[in-house]
Amino acid sequence: MGNDIKKVKLPEAVETPSRFRNTIGKYTIKRNSNCIGCGLCAELCPYGVHKKPINYSRPFRPVEHKCIGFKCKENDFYCIDRCPAKALTLRLNPIMETIGDYRWPAEMMLAHFAMAETGDLPKVDLEYNLGNSGGGFDKIRFIKADPDQYIELDDEEIDTSVKLNKTGDNRPDITISIPCYGGGMSYGSTALSVMIGRARMAKRLNTLTCTGEGGYPPELLPYKEHVITQVATGLFGVQEETIQRCPIMEFKYAQGAKPGLGGHLLGEKVTKEVAAMRETVIGSSLFSPFPFHSVYSVEDHKKHLDWMKEINNRVLCSVKVSTPTDVDMVAIGAYYAGAHIFHIDGSYGGTGAAPDIAKKNIAMPIEYAIPKVHNFLVAEGVRDKICLIASGGIRNAMDVLKAIALGADGVVIGTAELIALECIRCTNCESGRGCARGIATTDPELSIMTTEEYTEQRIVNMYLAWRKQWCSLLREFGMQSIKELVGRSDLLVHLDYLDEDERAKYQPAPQQHMII
Repeated sequence: MGNDIKKVKLPEAVETPSRFRNTIGKYTIKRNSNCIGCGLCAELCPYGVHKKPINYSRPFRPVEHKCIGFKCKENDFYCIDRCPAKALTLRLNPIMETIGDYRWPAEMMLAHFAMAETGDLPKVDLEYNLGNSGGGFDKIRFIKADPDQYIELDDEEIDTSVKLNKTGDNRPDITISIPCYGGGMSYGSTALSVMIGRARMAKRLNTLTCTGEGGYPPELLPYKEHVITQVATGLFGVQEETIQRCPIMEFKYAQGAKPGLGGHLLGEKVTKEVAAMRETVIGSSLFSPFPFHSVYSVEDHKKHLDWMKEINNRVLCSVKVSTPTDVDMVAIGAYYAGAHIFHIDGSYGGTGAAPDIAKKNIAMPIEYAIPKVHNFLVAEGVRDKICLIASGGIRNAMDVLKAIALGADGVVIGTAELIALECIRCTNCESGRGCARGIATTDPELSIMTTEEYTEQRIVNMYLAWRKQWCSLLREFGMQSIKELVGRSDLLVHLDYLDEDERAKYQPAPQQHMII
């Protein structure tokens, strides 16, 4: 990446089915013993729910996650009614009541599975823009756009790039092609195939991913122009050569999901390879201290950044902090210390390894922190000289747009990338063998479940589907670039400040659930 790269042609979506034979769908469709093997259901269904193999008398088990459910009753190809043996039964999947949580409901997870599989928005009636948290981005909506603002533009003509170096110094003008890059997930916290697959994705989409605080495995070298090196308080795996090869280094002073606690990797995940990378002992739990005991002022902070700039005269410096009440003052301090990127990480960030008591009670929610920092930097006259990046509970395409409208230039995504790999939010990320999906694990028997190629394409597909939503909303407001959306909080409403009639206009339509 460099001065000559502003926008790149985005890759094509490639259908990448689930790794698992029995997929999870919103609906279950069962075939009983009355089936006569006529294959009519396979001939009728345009969604690929039913497939009849050549050498068998009965169709395969239905591919349930592709079934559009009860609304299909309006179609003449509705298999339930057309089956001559009345062998098919359709109902809402009871697992919808058992998976997910308030921030990541089952429907949002399944929708992301679908987007990661196809690169398109789900055909099934799934709510993927809103959760059930009762606050945060779930209470924020975009206003209804004036139809006269609408502009006719193809997605390829809409600019979704973000410039990361606004300082005007002599360092590279790095521009990423989408307003998202991957958050730090360290060597040891996830399978190596996940880490490498995320780097491959970053190269494909001309964006970035981050090493986290666990060191820089050599397998990342082919993608080094798209890998951020993180320097955290534990200094695990930090070496001069890794800083020299990275386009961006990130000082992690605090994490929004657990400010004041530092990082941690429990002993079960510290394998021989992880211990070697982190220069520690196999099976020993690793804890990063809090804070950097060498930083107690802006001047100390500047010494940190100067240290990195001296080691690598082309590196951009990112500063990651949590969201205390004075985060706006921290931001201006980072600017004067010479940071290119100020990365604020709100509460509800982190994966299943972050303790709930910290996520729910310590840091400021990101939707409050973004405008606080943005407006303060505007008042100080330096907003256009530093890139503001936000993270911490940003789950979907609309959350990205809301964060930008509140004042961020772009966002960092963590959990959503794992959801694309079919994470089911079991929250067993701390355990060495706790991840039943082979994602957040270092166990060799589990980690082989996830390949680099699968990781790469599934996340690429998800972002391509998100980009369709970004382009759609920008067109509605007459915008040709996502940069025009930065700080446009006038385009947002908060449901708590609307009367009952106005609030009703912004509620999603209720869904009908039947058993047929």
